[in-house]
Amino acid sequence: MKPLVSKLPTAGTTIFTVMTKLAEEHRAINLGQGFPEFQPPARLQELVEHYMRMGRNQYAPMIGARSLREAISAKTKTVYGARIEPESEITVTSGATEAIFCAIQAVVHRGDEVIVLDPCYDSYEPSITLAGGRTVHVPLRAPDFAIDWQRLADSLTARTRLIITNSPHNPTGALLSSADLARLAELVRSTECLVLSDEVYEHIVFDGKHVSLLTNVELAARSFVISSFGKTYHATGWKVGYCIAPQALTDEFRRVHQYVMFATTTPMQLAFADYLVEAPEHYLELPEFYREKRDYFASLLRESRFELLPVRGTYFQLAAYDAISDKSDVEFARWLTVEHGVASIPVSVFCARAPRARLIRFCFARERTTLAAAAAKLRVL
Repeated sequence: MKPLVSKLPTAGTTIFTVMTKLAEEHRAINLGQGFPEFQPPARLQELVEHYMRMGRNQYAPMIGARSLREAISAKTKTVYGARIEPESEITVTSGATEAIFCAIQAVVHRGDEVIVLDPCYDSYEPSITLAGGRTVHVPLRAPDFAIDWQRLADSLTARTRLIITNSPHNPTGALLSSADLARLAELVRSTECLVLSDEVYEHIVFDGKHVSLLTNVELAARSFVISSFGKTYHATGWKVGYCIAPQALTDEFRRVHQYVMFATTTPMQLAFADYLVEAPEHYLELPEFYREKRDYFASLLRESRFELLPVRGTYFQLAAYDAISDKSDVEFARWLTVEHGVASIPVSVFCARAPRARLIRFCFARERTTLAAAAAKLRVL
């Protein structure tokens, strides 16, 4: 038997798995992996149990439970003013990562180019590679992590099939504005380029507001817009997300989705459908909930030697550590975990080329006691 030839020869175990394992081995406080330390709302858990006891434990429809698609459509109209057809333009997926994978597989062909904006989520490039495409990395502009429009324009070619955007942005917390979307629409207007908008942190915004790509009619007509319930409802382990796209794109998306996951967990879908209608205050109050976490964590580190960068959205805090060490961010994150008991994520793993600034990412979606314990360790460095 010949040796296997990997389709992803440069891909190893994700940094999130590596750092979480390292944190467990050294009993470190895990501010690395981006999961909340809080439980989903009690009423939402009751609804899941209710549907399980009702016997709703078999396959949901491949495109998602109708009640959930209708609830997503209604919420999208209320929040963004966009009219989305539940039957032909919304597909429920097993998390946002599955939706991202399916969207890329649906439209990217061998030899196509896909532009990503660095730093970027680590699942984008492997998905592009598996589709036979080539990833083109365009760095965001330091220090505000805004799009460098000239570099983006220069990176567009006749082979560019897709541009992937992410707002609120992981790991930097930067936001796209209406002006940004208008500029993007102008850039792709005369091309065949599509857009994938990763909006999983849509309800965690502090300074300004989240401007969904769905609010730009021109872009929405050529885009996949992807979100997730995990971050919003403190339920990342439930893995329920969704993709909104015009019918032609949705048709192609579903051709892939049906063979990747087919259907997402039924009781969770039905519970989310009810809870979206019952408790819109949950996502409306989420910005203030996380603003308090952000500000509390920042206040604890005010006397430390870390330099905290502004964060406008998500539940991540970037920190420069130049005053502490000249190690690379990967080395520093490992040292911080092993020697000082706090796990983080190095920012260079989100980039094709390490940024000039040495940065690590902390997750502040934790209880106050956890943040205080971590900060006490960080302040002595």
